[in-house]
Amino acid sequence: MSNNRTVLSFLCHPDDTEFVCAGTLALLKAKGWDIHIATMTPGDCGSATHSREEISKIRRKEAANAAAVLGGSYYCNELEDVFVMYDKPSLLRTIEIIRKVRPAIVFTASPQDYFIDHEITSDLVRTACFSCGVPNVETPGAKAYDFVPYLYYADPLEGKDIFGNGIKPEIYVDITSVIDIKGRMLGCHKSQRDWLLAHHGMDEYLESMKRQGVMRGQHAGCKYAEGFRQHLGHGYPQDNILKAELKDLVTE
Repeated sequence: MSNNRTVLSFLCHPDDTEFVCAGTLALLKAKGWDIHIATMTPGDCGSATHSREEISKIRRKEAANAAAVLGGSYYCNELEDVFVMYDKPSLLRTIEIIRKVRPAIVFTASPQDYFIDHEITSDLVRTACFSCGVPNVETPGAKAYDFVPYLYYADPLEGKDIFGNGIKPEIYVDITSVIDIKGRMLGCHKSQRDWLLAHHGMDEYLESMKRQGVMRGQHAGCKYAEGFRQHLGHGYPQDNILKAELKDLVTE
């Protein structure tokens, strides 16, 4: 895996990556990493005016456009909003995507988050990362490989669990230099930005992303930061590859 410079952000919905880890992806891209973004669903419940089929088509395109800002690829697991389940079919599809991408680094949702779809996404990706090297777990068109990727959990929205308790990152990445790129990627999700703009009367979509960046930046001693926790259970890499790659931009 030493020569593998592929990173995958695998979260639940289109625009989740842009909120919680797009800045770190942009920094890795500048270091020569190949960028891939995947979602569990196409965001089929993300509209009050479009049908599920209509909004899914729109949001898949928006997600692909956002990934393209970093020259990246987009994949959708085609599960359904509100019905992201920890079951065999969903897990096999998740394993298949990760095997096809073969990432050295995977970002996924926090195990504790405001929405159960995010939490199940975290569980699916965690199991898939560990299982990708198990040959007897068969996936069509994608073979097992012989390493476990680095796994990082991104911040939950507003940095808190369902009881309002703060979740403290163990790793902060200074994204101040790429905040405009992160904003451009989030702005690709026009269907969601326009919906909030109409309802709030302000560009709350981008402002909420920046507020979280400022909150984490205060802890890291910079203007904007993203927070992560690394999965360090048995069988996973134990060194911090983000620190090795991004050096002075990472605070532990």
